[in-house]
Amino acid sequence: MTSLSDRIVVVGNGMAGSRFVTELRARDREVPLTVFGAEPQQPYNRVLLSSVLAGAVGPEQIGLVDPAWYERNDVDARLGVEVVGIDRERRVVHAADGSATEYGTLVLATGSVAFVPPIPGAEEGLPSGASAFRTLEDCRRIVELADRAERAVVVGGGLLGIEAARGLAGRGLEATVLHLAGHLMERQLDPDAGRVLARTLAGLGVRTRVGAAVTALRTETGPDGERRAVGVELADGEFLPGDLVIMACGVRPDVRLAREAGLEVDRGIVVDETLRSVTDPAVRAIGECSQYGDTVYGLVAPAWEQAVVLADLLGGADAAARFTGARQITRLKATGVELAAMGETHHGDDDPEVEVVRFADPARGTYKKVVIRDGRLIGAILLGETGTAGALAQLYDRNAPLPSDRLSLLFPGVNGATVSDSPVRMPDAATVCNCSNVSKGQIRACWERGARTVEDIVRATRASTGCGGCRDTVEGLVAWLREQEPEPEPAPAG
Repeated sequence: MTSLSDRIVVVGNGMAGSRFVTELRARDREVPLTVFGAEPQQPYNRVLLSSVLAGAVGPEQIGLVDPAWYERNDVDARLGVEVVGIDRERRVVHAADGSATEYGTLVLATGSVAFVPPIPGAEEGLPSGASAFRTLEDCRRIVELADRAERAVVVGGGLLGIEAARGLAGRGLEATVLHLAGHLMERQLDPDAGRVLARTLAGLGVRTRVGAAVTALRTETGPDGERRAVGVELADGEFLPGDLVIMACGVRPDVRLAREAGLEVDRGIVVDETLRSVTDPAVRAIGECSQYGDTVYGLVAPAWEQAVVLADLLGGADAAARFTGARQITRLKATGVELAAMGETHHGDDDPEVEVVRFADPARGTYKKVVIRDGRLIGAILLGETGTAGALAQLYDRNAPLPSDRLSLLFPGVNGATVSDSPVRMPDAATVCNCSNVSKGQIRACWERGARTVEDIVRATRASTGCGGCRDTVEGLVAWLREQEPEPEPAPAG
């Protein structure tokens, strides 16, 4: 029989926290379980916020857990209730509503927060007409502001900044991205790829300026006394006007609660292979707030992998489960731009330790590059045409040997290559969805159990519910499986 001292309390109901809660309930129906979410709505897919901003999907379409699920599964869900303190000695969390909740195990899934540089005009919070781009509420605010704006300035040319700018351009705004580094998405792309990306964005109505240092957010005070953003000032003295300013300067792990509670924090909450805090065995941490080794994982796939490992451990499914690190694969979610990047992408042709194979056609927005060491893929960029992205992700994730024909890594179907996303040639062990670690074999097994639509497969496996990059492959597999079905026997006459 369980008691309150066995209760698992989860702080954070975002993509990591909500995934852990659902995975745990799939393994253990009895353990008392409470989850706190500072945001009032059901957990949602943060990766798809750019699609909401672009108007491609509605906010109601990106939910992860139906609110009724909590009651059906006996989960005490405190949505819209922020945890403000942790008493590790008494094993109690204190919330903003005055409640005190006892825990046996505390799981911190507090995610990250948008970083806004402390420049003049933004030190005391963002004024009207300016917004970060991190939450669904941010997204709603930006959409509302965009309806009244003509020119948008996006500060930050990383993943979020580019997605925000493309979404705003799609709504008819003049959009300019300002980026401090020498090329866009410098963490994932090399300079050549950054230039091709900038050229592609220009064709989609997004201007980009690199090497641009923003020194101030300029504001004006209206007749009603409201302070409103009117543009930004650059280090060279230039003023760039904008009636909508988006601060997309990156994120930082949200470790405030952990630090105040005395847990060891570097960039994130330091954990071991069991996702346990190295300070307190009663505390675990997953997702963007956690740090394993030297790495804070900022993508959905590693966060969900951590959630599954922890659910196995706490739900009794696999006492040997361990998180030993993950390879990160980045996909850009921007209408009209196909981009996948993974691993070590910055090696050049003059690096004697690696083999670099690349193809560039800037006029058509295409740039492809693979980086190979000792016959294994250690990095790749696919921009403009990502037909081999799934195959490269499998080779990269598994550290598998590469085919001798390197062109097959860049161009699907070259010389009948065995590396392919084709359902026919794809082995059952091949990973279809990297975010949820779903293989072709698992999708086939769902089909054999009676699933007959893409939606059935998605519900059963969660394939395509992360970044969405594998949706086409899942649909192709379902179509292929349908084609393999034998024709029904004709009914006997009479």
